[in-house]
Amino acid sequence: MKKLPGYREKPTWRAVLILLAAGWVAAVAWVPPASAQEGPGLRAGFSANPDQFYFGGHYVTRPVWDRLRFQPNVEAGFGDDRTVVAIDMEFGYWMPVSPDWQAYVSGGPAMNILGSSGKGGDDVGPGLTVGVGLRRRGGLFFEMKVGAFDSPDFKLAVGYTFR
Repeated sequence: MKKLPGYREKPTWRAVLILLAAGWVAAVAWVPPASAQEGPGLRAGFSANPDQFYFGGHYVTRPVWDRLRFQPNVEAGFGDDRTVVAIDMEFGYWMPVSPDWQAYVSGGPAMNILGSSGKGGDDVGPGLTVGVGLRRRGGLFFEMKVGAFDSPDFKLAVGYTFR
């Protein structure tokens, strides 16, 4: 098969960062103004396979339908002689547990940028995550996820959503 001039098999970091920035701008422009549980936030935690510490950011929208919210996130993991940057496009279905707490189930596709020390170059692979979480009215949350394909097998996180 003949390749077009300028065609690259693997995306460059610059192309990935441009795509990521454009996606965040589009998400923030599309999202209605934040209120009680909506807005940007930070997260950090640990993952298994690869065994890493990770941190990142997210944005939680107001419900797009009933109790379903769009909650994309970006996480960078370090450790186990690898670096993983995960871009997750998740939706979460939120359910009240008490006046101050809400539980949610979430899931969605992911794009994972995998870097390995000692091996040449980076690789981009698909992923899928499914998770559960518990979020307090003030913004504090706890989350557990399992992943498939190139996503980490298991993640535990704590985070905070700003208002």
